Amino acid sequence: MIALLLALSMQAAAPAAPVTVQPADPLPADWVTMPDDEVLVMTLAGGGTVTVRLAAGYAPAHVGNIRRLAAARWWDAGGSVYRVQDNYVAQWGDATEKKPLPDGVVANPPAEYEWTGGAAPVSRLTRRDPYAEWAGYSADGWPLAGSGTATWLPHCYGMVGVARDLAPSTGSGGDLYTAIGHAPRALDRNIAVVGRVIEGIERLSVLPRGTGDLGFYKTEGERTAIVSVRLASDLPAAERPHYQYRATANPRFTAWIAARENRTPPFFVVPAGGADICNAMPPVRRMPAP
Repeated sequence: MIALLLALSMQAAAPAAPVTVQPADPLPADWVTMPDDEVLVMTLAGGGTVTVRLAAGYAPAHVGNIRRLAAARWWDAGGSVYRVQDNYVAQWGDATEKKPLPDGVVANPPAEYEWTGGAAPVSRLTRRDPYAEWAGYSADGWPLAGSGTATWLPHCYGMVGVARDLAPSTGSGGDLYTAIGHAPRALDRNIAVVGRVIEGIERLSVLPRGTGDLGFYKTEGERTAIVSVRLASDLPAAERPHYQYRATANPRFTAWIAARENRTPPFFVVPAGGADICNAMPPVRRMPAP
C-alpha cells in the first residue's frame, strides 16, 4: 500500500507535458475585436439569439439601412422567420411585405454586389475558385472571391444576404436570409451580402422546413417570431456580446490556410491539396473573459 501511495504521489507531482505550438496557431495579438456597431443581435421567440457580424465596409448603404431598421425597432413588431428552405436559406423580416419602412431607410439602395478597387485580399487559397478566378481573405477577416476586375463576398454557409424582388430591386435590408445548406454560390454578385452569422446559426438551421413554395411557411403559426433586433452598441454595456476575428496578414494565418488545404494524418490519408473558400471560413470567436 505504501509503495502504491508513493507511486501515485510521484505521478501527481510529475510536470505536465509541454504544449506543442503549431505554425498555424494564432498569437494573442492575432485576435482583433469587432466594433460593437458591427454586431447585430436577433432574439427569437422561445429564447436564444442569432448574432450577425455586419459587413459595413463592403455594403455600406445596405448596412446603413439595417442599422436604421434596428434603431427603429422595425423587426420587433411583427417580424419573423417566415421561410426555411432545405439545403438553401432561412429568411426573416416582414412576411406580409406591407410594413412601411422607417424614415431614412432607402427602399432600393445601390446594388452592392461587387466592387472594383478598395478592399483586396491579403492572403489567398492556392487553387482557383470554381466561381471566381481566386478566393482569399480580407485584412479584416472576411472571405473574398474575385476576378481580375472585381471582388465580392461569397455566399457561404452562414453568410447573410438581402432578400430582393426582380431587378432593378436591390432590397432594403428589411428582409434578410442566411445560407443553411450547401453554399449557393450562383447567388454571388446577384444579391448584396451584408454579413455573416457568427453565433446561433443552429437556431435557424434546425427550424422546421417550410412546406410552401421555396420553403415559405403556409401559415402564420408556423413562423418563428422575432422578439428584438439590436446593434450591440445599443445594448447596455454589461449585456453587449464581444467577438473577435482572426487577423489574416501574417505567417501563422498562411500556415492555417496550408493546414486547411492539406489535412494531415492520422485521420486524413490523402491530402486534398486545396480547399473551397466555404470550407475554409476565417475564424471568429467570442472574446475570452479577462
